[in-house]
Amino acid sequence: MIRIVIAEDQRMLLGALGSLLNLEEDMEVVGKASNGEEAINLVQRYQPDVCIMDIEMPGKSGLEAAEELRGLGCKVIILTTFARSGYFQRALKAGVSGYLLKDGPSEELASSIRIVKAGKRIYAPELMDDIYSEENPLTDREREVLELIADGKNTKEIADQLKLKTGTVRNYISMILDKLEVKNRIEAITQSKEKGWFK
Repeated sequence: MIRIVIAEDQRMLLGALGSLLNLEEDMEVVGKASNGEEAINLVQRYQPDVCIMDIEMPGKSGLEAAEELRGLGCKVIILTTFARSGYFQRALKAGVSGYLLKDGPSEELASSIRIVKAGKRIYAPELMDDIYSEENPLTDREREVLELIADGKNTKEIADQLKLKTGTVRNYISMILDKLEVKNRIEAITQSKEKGWFK
């Protein structure tokens, strides 16, 4: 019997997934979570074989939870509406065994769970092309600056927080705009969000 925990913040979908998988003769849903924190607790309590995880959930995201679950012996399958290369790359770094899109056929989920339980990996084909073409061009420091901009911080506040000169922060910002080929900070934030490059 394959023991499963599901983490999904949309209640109706959580219930439907649970019912669907419980119909499979070789599967049992042992826990349902509505956020990443609950998912981690359920995995630690029930020691399931597989955890199916949405990405965007309140509190702790599915990617953050997957990173924490790494090495606990539970295989993680990301099930999301987001075919974003940044999310996919982060999921791969977290060691997830599967990354599937919610618009796939329902029978595909059950067969993917069996494939993952057998020790193989499975990823939505749409993402395989992106993985090579959509690498985030920003350095760690540039990402940090952009995330602080997205948090509403001005140049001086960023300089103070990162212990840099304001001129250095301005240089980072112009490098960010150049690399992303955008005109302003708003476009840089929007593009990074769309590509799933924000943590």
